Amino acid sequence: MKKTLLSLVLLATASSAFAAPQVITVSRFEVGKDKWAFNREEVMLTCRPGQALYVINPSTLVQYPLNDIAEQQVASGKSTGQPLSVIQVDDPQNPGQKMSLAPFIERAEKLC
Repeated sequence: MKKTLLSLVLLATASSAFAAPQVITVSRFEVGKDKWAFNREEVMLTCRPGQALYVINPSTLVQYPLNDIAEQQVASGKSTGQPLSVIQVDDPQNPGQKMSLAPFIERAEKLC
């Protein structure tokens, strides 16, 4: 009985380790126009192994690294992606700066 229970626990742990990354879709309407940081009406967020956070353009499926870990994965060739600046918009309240990514990083981290 103990071996069976242990086997089930190990199987559950192993299967969760190989589970596909979660992906959520967020929209300008949901987040709010004043906090929206992208030139798309909606984007997808995901957390890949190693806590690499990405933004994905749902119409092209191009992914953009959202944190340093993801940027390193793209730079090393472990993943593909384009610079986030391609879809990140300027902050109208602070000329010369981009909109904050904090709300999106926060949401993506919950997927890890």
